[in-house]
Amino acid sequence: MTAIAEVTQKHPCFSVDRPNNKGRIHLPVSPGCNIECKFCDRKINTTEQCPGVTAQVISPLEALEVVRKSLALLPEITVVGIAGPGEALATPYALETFRLIGKEFPALIRCMSTNGLLLDDLADEVINAGVNTLTVTVNEIYPAEQARICARIRYKDKVYEGTDAARLLISKQLAGIRRIKAAGILVKVNTVLVPGINDGHIADIARTVSEAGADLYNIIPLIPRHEMSNAAPPACFQIDKARVEAEKYIRVFRHCQHCRADAVGVPGGKDYGERIYLNRVSHSATFSHG
Repeated sequence: MTAIAEVTQKHPCFSVDRPNNKGRIHLPVSPGCNIECKFCDRKINTTEQCPGVTAQVISPLEALEVVRKSLALLPEITVVGIAGPGEALATPYALETFRLIGKEFPALIRCMSTNGLLLDDLADEVINAGVNTLTVTVNEIYPAEQARICARIRYKDKVYEGTDAARLLISKQLAGIRRIKAAGILVKVNTVLVPGINDGHIADIARTVSEAGADLYNIIPLIPRHEMSNAAPPACFQIDKARVEAEKYIRVFRHCQHCRADAVGVPGGKDYGERIYLNRVSHSATFSHG
């Protein structure tokens, strides 16, 4: 069995043909971010079913306890993921959490989501932390359009804006994917489909990330929020068209559930996040863009 076939059976977010019945835990240990996407609005609440939303931010040690509780409740969980609410590599907590989990639960798949800005720089640390699968959000490969999606980035204590920020982010994302793939880690790329900006470039993005080594591609429809709150989300036919274009170059994942940063359970089924995280004491009401 190939590595991607094995992960497809165990990882609900790498299952291409149809959803599987495996569960995942998202651990909200990453509060800060180093880029400012115009559609991103990270929040603390228990109601919204959106990426970047969590009931609270927890510490790596608290995350370990969450995994224990979750496995006792849901033995079908096979994946521990860190997908926010901020950027996993902007602070040290995600990698620390993965190292702790690897010692106590080595059979669990460790999955990290990142914007990729620091992936090339920290690739060795990601590999040494035992990350098995990685998702990188690559929304554009053309700087002018990327600048319309991401306002600015902070890299090595310097703020970049506009196309300067876009060029740096794109180059770092692709370099990071190449380094991670060289270590044999499975890579999925997410692209937020923003009509009028990147909807005409999906084939180019898919081809480019595939050439960099990505195994799987996921097109996420824009949720109009923050500076893009008045933007129109893509229609179903636009999403279908983008998937068909991407499939010419890479396998396409079609079952994304827009999971919260503290989701627990089988995607598409009952979410136990509120039950697991209820009454935890470590939390933060604000976030920083780094």
